[in-house]
Amino acid sequence: MHPFRRAAEADDMSTIKAMLAKSVHLHTPVVPRPYVGREIAAAILRHVPRTFKELRYVREIVSADSRDLVLTFTTKVNGVQTHGVDLLHFNDEGLIDDFEIMVRPLAAATALASAMSEQFHQIEQAAELE
Repeated sequence: MHPFRRAAEADDMSTIKAMLAKSVHLHTPVVPRPYVGREIAAAILRHVPRTFKELRYVREIVSADSRDLVLTFTTKVNGVQTHGVDLLHFNDEGLIDDFEIMVRPLAAATALASAMSEQFHQIEQAAELE
């Protein structure tokens, strides 16, 4: 099991934050531009357990050079059964420099957008405090 997956399944946010590059780009299904930087990315990821209920990783795919990791998952967002993919790229130092989250179906993406917009003020404040 990949260390990122182990940390995510354990809700170990300090380990996840330590795995993020300082200038990580986090792409969410909600906003068309990436969030850039460890603090904001960690703050957003810290709120995932509040939004994704019953998150379960289903498949883990690692590239031959170990620089790319694909994790497929199932979860519920506001009661909507959701399927998703985390696409992670690791830099030369072994830190995540690009993290993309995709979800389907459209109803799940809409539910995610609604849930995250309700929490975003708290997320921004948490990122500023770190």
